[in-house]
Amino acid sequence: MELPVSFADYTRTLLGDEDYKELVTSLESEQSVSIRLNPLKPFAFRSGEHAVPWCTSGFYLEERPTFTFDPLFHAGCYYVQEASSMFVEQALKQYMGEEPVVMLDLCAAPGGKSTHIRSLLPDNSLLIANEVIRNRSQILAENLTKWGHPDVVVTNSDPSDFTPLEDFFDVILTDVPCSGEGMFRKDPVAISEWSPENVEICRQRQRRIIADIWPCLKPGGILIYSTCTYNTKENEENIRWIRDEFGAEVLPLDVAEEWNITGNLLQGESFPVYRFLPHKTQGEGFFLAVLRKPGMSVRNSGDKQLISLAIAPETPGLRAEKSREKGRKVQGKGKQTPGLSKEQLAILQKWIFTADKYEFIQKGGNVSAFPKCYLPELSALQSSIRIVQAGLEIAGQKGKDWIPCHALAVSGILVSDAFPCEEISYEQAIAYLRKEAVTLSDAAPRGVVLLTYKHVPLGFVKNIGNRANNLYPQEWRIRSGYLPETVVKVHS
Repeated sequence: MELPVSFADYTRTLLGDEDYKELVTSLESEQSVSIRLNPLKPFAFRSGEHAVPWCTSGFYLEERPTFTFDPLFHAGCYYVQEASSMFVEQALKQYMGEEPVVMLDLCAAPGGKSTHIRSLLPDNSLLIANEVIRNRSQILAENLTKWGHPDVVVTNSDPSDFTPLEDFFDVILTDVPCSGEGMFRKDPVAISEWSPENVEICRQRQRRIIADIWPCLKPGGILIYSTCTYNTKENEENIRWIRDEFGAEVLPLDVAEEWNITGNLLQGESFPVYRFLPHKTQGEGFFLAVLRKPGMSVRNSGDKQLISLAIAPETPGLRAEKSREKGRKVQGKGKQTPGLSKEQLAILQKWIFTADKYEFIQKGGNVSAFPKCYLPELSALQSSIRIVQAGLEIAGQKGKDWIPCHALAVSGILVSDAFPCEEISYEQAIAYLRKEAVTLSDAAPRGVVLLTYKHVPLGFVKNIGNRANNLYPQEWRIRSGYLPETVVKVHS
């Protein structure tokens, strides 16, 4: 691997000769493969893999599976994610209590951190996952749909579009675009695109992003800042700037010594930051810091001071009142969805758990379920933000009938006996994921049937007897026409 001279000189000075040599050696070695399991969708994960120590659901794999040809990958049972970036879990677990929060993942595509966050947030929380590039926002929406949580809004807007939403979010993750030094081993293009000038451009862009989004964070709220780069210009120097410019407090995390995480490398500063170097930790390059916006109190829990989120006065009209019990109040009974009869609405409500928690919203020919208690937040977002999808898409209209959407099939709130199920073989599952017609057993009932593979919901078909019409999304299909001789799977 031939690294840019400017990068080599700077990084050698930053790390020292010995560490730099070890870093270069590690970049020339094979990268590890890691996945994160979906708690909503348990399956028979193969034994013998070892855990990512800073992530309760993360695992390193001994060999790289054939992900494209694993139906459970498409069903959202796990996400392929670089291990170092799973460290976000520590920031959330250590500085977030059990009360519901509204969180923004600002630079979210393709969805690794968003799916991880959604699994970690307290019950009845809302996640807004944003991506500024339109086609990447569609990939983000796909991955979050497969993950199966309904309490998510996917948006496609510039960070500056969020600025009017003052004091709106309890937690914001800014995994900011960077020069990508930590991706040198994973992506050779990152090497060719690197330059000192690009580092400076990235640093300025990162500061603009933080300046745009800082007003949206509630007093006492938490900002998680991360990059996949090594230099201090995009890391420590930006953290120092946030601290000095906005009065933020840089917060420490409890980390195990054996994780070999590197701390602050900026001379004259000692505030806590967390840098992953591939010759010390099993993963790619990653940097993270946690900051708290001024204007909050803390409460003690044993020896640990926890952040009390959402203590500032609520912005009128934006936040439904929190209940005294755990969770959030459902506001009102909801109105009948326009275009749906009471009978049709009653049918849709039987498809999902806790249907009374959701408002059924019709847009065009589709109906989505969105949590009632967050309707004010959704309305506020719609005033300045481009919404890609909000909540869970339940059904689409075809003629006079309402056909269940694929998002419902892979969601965590589908009532298990709402549709007849048919367990299918591996070969049938691959055919289904290729958007091919599937032939079911003679015992399969006519009409809409939920296909399962290893008893995990895979999607819907409409069985007409001699064949079953495939309802899998056309744009998500497996495009490859061949099947490898050996398929390596993550499950037994």
